[in-house]
Amino acid sequence: MDSQERSSAEAEGAKERGLVHVWQAGFCSINPERLPGWGGKTVLQAALGVSHGVLLTEGGEVYSFGNLPWRTEPGEICPRSPLLENALVGQHVITVATGSFHSGAVTENGMVYMWGQNSAGQCAVANQHYVPEPTPISISDSETSPLLSVRILQLACGEEHTLALSISREIWAWGTGCQLGLITTTFPVTKPQKVEHLAGRVVLQVACGNSHSLALVQCLPSQDVKPVPERCNHCSQLLITMTDKEDHVIISDSHCCPLGVALSDAQAESHDTITPSTGESLESKHLSESQGEEKKTLRENGLSVASEVDVENIQPVNVETTHPEQEITGTTGISILGNVPLFPDNHVEKECLQKLSDDPLQGHPETSVDVEVAQPLIEEPNPILLSPPTTSTSALNSFVVSCASAVGVRVAATCEAGALSLKKVMNFYSVAPCEGGLQSGHVSAGPEGPKDGREDQVKLESMQGKKSSSLVDVREEGSEGVSRRLSLPGLLSQVSPRLLRKAARAKTRTVVLTPTYSGEADALLPSLRTEVWTWGKGKEGQLGHGDVLPRLQPLCVKCLDGKEVIQLAAGGHHSLALTAKSQVYSWGSNTFGQLGHSDSPTTVPRLAKVCNENGIWSIAAGQDYSLFLVDTDDFQPGLYYSGRQESVESDNLSSCTKTATLLVSCSKLGYISSVTAGKDSCLALVDKNIMGYIASLHELATTERRFYSKLSDIKSQILRPLLGLENLGTTTTVQLLQEVASRFSKLCYLIGQHGASLSSFLHGSKEARSLAILKHASLFLDSYTEYCTSITNFVVMGGFQLLAKPAIDFLNKNQELLQDLSEVNDENVQLMEVLNTLFFLPIRRLHNYARVLLKLATCFEVTSPEYQKLQDSSSCYETLALHLGRKRKEAEYTLGFWKTFPGKMTDSLRKPERRLICESSNRALSLQHAGRFSVNWFILFNDSLVHAQFSTHHIFPLSTLWVEPISEEVGSVNGLKITTPEEQFILVSSTPQEKTKWLRAISQAVDQALRGMSDFPPYASGSSVQRQEPPISRSARYTFYKDPRLKDAVYDGRWLSGKPHGRGTLKWTDGKMYNGMFRNGLEDGYGEYKVPNKVLNKDDHYVGYWKEGKMCGQGIYSYANGEVYEGCFHDNMRHGHGLLRSGKLTSSSPSMFIGQWVMDKKSGYGVFDDITRGEKYMGMWHDDMCQGNGVVVTQFGLYYEGTFNFNKMMGTGILLSEDDTVYEGEFSDDWTLNGKGTLTMPNGDYIEGLFNGEWGSGIKITGTYFKPSLYESEKDRPKVLRKLGNLAVPADEKWKAVFEECWHQLGCESPGQGEVWKAWDNIAVALTTHRRQHRDSPEILSRSHTQTLESLEFIPQHVGGAFTVEKYDEIKKYLIKACDTPLHPLGRLIETLVAVYRMTYVGVGANRRLLQEAVKEIQSYLKRIFQLVRFLFPDLPEEGSTIPLSVPLPQERKSFCTGKSDSRSESPEPGYVVTSSGLLLPVLLPRLYPPLFMLYALENDREEDIYWECVLRLNKQPDTALLSFLGVQRKFWPVTLSVFGDNKKVLPTTKDACFASAVECLQQISTTFTPSDKLKVIQQTFEEISQNVLATLQEDFLWSMDDLFPVFLYVVLRARIRNLGSEVHLIEDLMDPYLQHGEQGIMFTTLKACYYQIQREKLN
Repeated sequence: MDSQERSSAEAEGAKERGLVHVWQAGFCSINPERLPGWGGKTVLQAALGVSHGVLLTEGGEVYSFGNLPWRTEPGEICPRSPLLENALVGQHVITVATGSFHSGAVTENGMVYMWGQNSAGQCAVANQHYVPEPTPISISDSETSPLLSVRILQLACGEEHTLALSISREIWAWGTGCQLGLITTTFPVTKPQKVEHLAGRVVLQVACGNSHSLALVQCLPSQDVKPVPERCNHCSQLLITMTDKEDHVIISDSHCCPLGVALSDAQAESHDTITPSTGESLESKHLSESQGEEKKTLRENGLSVASEVDVENIQPVNVETTHPEQEITGTTGISILGNVPLFPDNHVEKECLQKLSDDPLQGHPETSVDVEVAQPLIEEPNPILLSPPTTSTSALNSFVVSCASAVGVRVAATCEAGALSLKKVMNFYSVAPCEGGLQSGHVSAGPEGPKDGREDQVKLESMQGKKSSSLVDVREEGSEGVSRRLSLPGLLSQVSPRLLRKAARAKTRTVVLTPTYSGEADALLPSLRTEVWTWGKGKEGQLGHGDVLPRLQPLCVKCLDGKEVIQLAAGGHHSLALTAKSQVYSWGSNTFGQLGHSDSPTTVPRLAKVCNENGIWSIAAGQDYSLFLVDTDDFQPGLYYSGRQESVESDNLSSCTKTATLLVSCSKLGYISSVTAGKDSCLALVDKNIMGYIASLHELATTERRFYSKLSDIKSQILRPLLGLENLGTTTTVQLLQEVASRFSKLCYLIGQHGASLSSFLHGSKEARSLAILKHASLFLDSYTEYCTSITNFVVMGGFQLLAKPAIDFLNKNQELLQDLSEVNDENVQLMEVLNTLFFLPIRRLHNYARVLLKLATCFEVTSPEYQKLQDSSSCYETLALHLGRKRKEAEYTLGFWKTFPGKMTDSLRKPERRLICESSNRALSLQHAGRFSVNWFILFNDSLVHAQFSTHHIFPLSTLWVEPISEEVGSVNGLKITTPEEQFILVSSTPQEKTKWLRAISQAVDQALRGMSDFPPYASGSSVQRQEPPISRSARYTFYKDPRLKDAVYDGRWLSGKPHGRGTLKWTDGKMYNGMFRNGLEDGYGEYKVPNKVLNKDDHYVGYWKEGKMCGQGIYSYANGEVYEGCFHDNMRHGHGLLRSGKLTSSSPSMFIGQWVMDKKSGYGVFDDITRGEKYMGMWHDDMCQGNGVVVTQFGLYYEGTFNFNKMMGTGILLSEDDTVYEGEFSDDWTLNGKGTLTMPNGDYIEGLFNGEWGSGIKITGTYFKPSLYESEKDRPKVLRKLGNLAVPADEKWKAVFEECWHQLGCESPGQGEVWKAWDNIAVALTTHRRQHRDSPEILSRSHTQTLESLEFIPQHVGGAFTVEKYDEIKKYLIKACDTPLHPLGRLIETLVAVYRMTYVGVGANRRLLQEAVKEIQSYLKRIFQLVRFLFPDLPEEGSTIPLSVPLPQERKSFCTGKSDSRSESPEPGYVVTSSGLLLPVLLPRLYPPLFMLYALENDREEDIYWECVLRLNKQPDTALLSFLGVQRKFWPVTLSVFGDNKKVLPTTKDACFASAVECLQQISTTFTPSDKLKVIQQTFEEISQNVLATLQEDFLWSMDDLFPVFLYVVLRARIRNLGSEVHLIEDLMDPYLQHGEQGIMFTTLKACYYQIQREKLN
């Protein structure tokens, strides 16, 4: 036991708990005694069988006492003192149960142990009559794979069966008999099986009688209740039928199917196999809630309604039993239609009976008789209902009786109709065909028939006595709401159409007062939404279905629906159900008065009359008696007994108690916590009241149960009638009253649950810390608070005054009831006051909680945790009670204010949740600089400040109101400055005290409005500390009314001193919307903006940056017409670098522009791709038009370079066609030659002169034709192609805006002009703001991206000291990271440059004439980015400088071709040359490589074709032949080759094997990007060749170019590089100049030579 438990045990006097007292049942004067031989251990639970019992102690040990015949030791069969069950020692048992002669226990890990008699398999052990020791039972769910063992919560044992309730709330059964509820044909069942019929339902408790079973099941949540089907699932009959007669209409919705078999007694007693349905699951049909409502409506309209029996379909069963008394020639199954009306009219009915009686039953074995009824009502024959085999008359008799007992009918009868007796009905059925044949006395003929006629009597009573009067019962006990079951066959009363129409008319307003169940409460506390399901043998009516039939499967006892049953008990042949309202319903055998009401048995649950004034909170059912624990006035439970009485005088003949008797001697024992009933003995567990602890617990429980009864009465007798009244006033009032009712219902339900939980708490170990009001305090506090809010809202709106008129009659009639419920005894108090008191009644309960918790706390040591917890909770409830009391006063104060306030304004200002705080009617507050005659009235509510003038008023919401006192220097000492989003005014108070009062009131009200916690008391965490003043920065919603730009717009977001500031959303009435950052009332920062375009019915959509209310910075604007602009904005205009996509590819004129914008127009350098015309323009723009130098390429290979004017080619230009025809001269329009020029043919011939006409459609020429081959020398030929690019835009003039933007981001006005530290600050700010934005955005950054960003936030330090290679490498690494993320200014620059480059040179731009432009552009990028890098890293030397190496180069190695040592450059001293390409190409070129290489491939296409043809031809040769052809000296030829470690000779046929490693190495040139990487590949190839040759020669040597070139040529040929020409030209154009004369330069020259050599090779 831990320390806490020990402290509680000591405090509460644990030794005086769970004392066991036993006494003999059935004696008037009893003398309870302590259990013989029992020590002082605390007993938590006890269970009694017929002659033995079991005790469970606090330590989880189990003791057996009484007669134990299954024990093996003779001395243990009748022990003198309780025996410890050794098999269970150490298992920690949590619950025990006993059947008649067997016992069971459940351990804390959910294992079940059984022992005792096992003749019927009730201990789940096969072939063993007795189980002497507790034996573990294996319960496993076969539906799970692998098999999982089922954990059990509770056990219940009957005479021959056991039920177990699993932790997943399913029932498992074993033993013998139909009371198992299993679909099985073989008994006994020794392997526990699941009761499938209740699978999926939440079962709360199980109970077992001798031969019947009960289960308490949680109702399905309302959403699970399926809509009522029109037809029955099984027989397709209509569930609701209407028969229209001439003078009346018959409506019935009772479609009932019998579930169960009328077992003959022989069958019932023996364990013979019963053949049930063909394995199908037998399902019961439930009445829907709507039908229940219908029933209620009928009853309200004065129609008496008899409730229906749910009878289930059962499949045909052949019963083949022979009765010893009778000779039977055949078995008859009679099919009965279970629908209503059973017979649509008398004619069909007579026919049916005629057919039945005429059928010669005896002569035909296995004859089945079908009853045919009118076609529209039946689609298919119904299943057969069994009747015991008898003679023909008794067969008919049986038929009638089974009709009477099995078919439930809902009868709509007028009140005047009175009751119809069964006798008339019987006579009605026994018309001519079988006169005299009916003997209504003999219902069932069986072997036990003559016994004493008791069963027959029960059955008859159950039908005649009860059924015939059931119409009357419904009316009599309507207040109890007990639905009676009617077992009359197809009986329908005739109802006038007028009455039916009245019944059918829906009420104008219906309010369902079923509580709005909170799932949370149902999960934490016992549910009250319960149903009772019963099954097993029903001879004595113990199943409660209104008949005496057995049920093979669980069936719901419908008339207990909605009764909130919380506990079940099953006796020998009777059943008890305890409800949350502390009432008990009982049914079944009443031979000894064990039901607690009149001495006739009942087959339907009836209210037991145990103790009129006090409620029952616990029940126990014995063999033929019942025990009831009842609340008393002093909170000490009283024990009542009802049932068999043994009187000594009358020779031990049993008699019965007429009424329940109080066992006075039991009350003297102490506080009884639970009672248990067996056959002849009773047992009570008693607690002594040490330090008042137990008494306080009982007081809490009793008062809570009584409180629930009172709340239920208020709900049903006051609230429901009030809601049903007509003319309740405005819709608002009705809604508020409905809300009060709904919250009241919710609270009421919670109290009911709490009462039930306290009852079960008293049965347990009674640890204070597990009290629900401690553990789940928030549930109670919230429910009370919610209810109080709704009732105070009702008060504020004058609800009680509005109710006065419509409710006056009702209140006058029920004056006594009202005063009784509200406990107001003063006759003079007005009825509305009484009603008011009644509605505020729940609040008083909180004081009681606080008081009782305090009482409990005093039972503990002050230092104990229990004391602390109880003390804290007590103060919590007390605080809430006081808080809610204040709320009530506030509401009444506000109501008083509304009564005096001018009418018109009241209507507009009065809101349910609005409360008055203070107002300035006493002239204590006035407006500064107000006119002399103006009236200014200020009213402060809990949600707004109202400024009222003569007939107008303005409301300032508190959430957007700022108040500050004006400092004394300003002059106006008593001034308060009020700031709202659109107004600012000063209030002047008459005195400094008034100023302080108003300042405090407004500040507190604003603070409260911002917290939104006005309805919650200060017990909530952290809110008890009152802030001095509300925060200046806050979140709120506001609608503008004045500002012209924002009129009627709604802003929801952050504020600062009256201005939107921070993140927010602004919505205009015309549909415009901005969502993003604000600063000082204007859009500023990142935001999203939508403007609806009414013409196109779409939105313009902008996402990007704002400054001072205007679009400024990067953004994306999607226009409604489909255009999208991505780029820079300034002052709401496109300004800077941007990309505009117009139209889609399918639209009429799709195009794309990327370039510079000035004031919303294209201006500066830009590229325009006209997709429709297949042209791309790259050049200068001005005012949205092409103006200045530019280049145009078309998809047909035309190339134009020259000047443009007003969007046209005007002035000098060069035009090249695909076939190299060139025109150089003047143009006047697009593709139109006009003026002087020269036209050169591909073969070199040219014409000089005047040209006029459009290219491609005939040109008029006046000029001279020249044939250049006539010239002597080559130098006179015109070099036109070399001139390309002169008229294009210089590379450094391109994309200026992109670079300017980058400089601007770094804080420089112009390139290079700025401070470095500021630039670094700007980089850091850019990175962090972008990261913050990304955190809000849905796209999650990858882990590597996040790491890159984190590493970039550290600024590299490079100040002072010599610049070393290490520093250079660090800069290189930083640049690689920076360029990897677009959030960094350099990364953004690279990303933009890559985008523009691809836009320019992909698609139509992939024109070979543009190659030189593309190369120049890359070189320009390098130069300009290098300038940026040098600005950021001032230590970085300028282009071409050498960084000295900190470590000397590794040992000198010989150069390939010369004797001198090699250094990394040709500079005077060894070192590292700083170049822009060396630093930046590794970052830039991989991104630009595809478009660039494509241009190289196009340019070198022709010569590469020649080269490739030679390569393919020469590669057909074997190695030796090729080496010989290329002139490689024999000494360099490899003699042997190493293939997978084996040396093989080089044969004349060997191919692709020599110099293989060098070939493979050279092939990697295609996988690299930068010239330096490609040069390294070439250098490595040379080294591989050297290695190969060294291996062959076995001696050192020096290459000469004559020797090396043929070998290298061989390697190049074998490498088969497709685009070698492009690779060569790319290296040539972009390699660092300083490398050209070094070793790598020579190697490159060698490769280039090989390339040209291959093209010239001729194979002999």
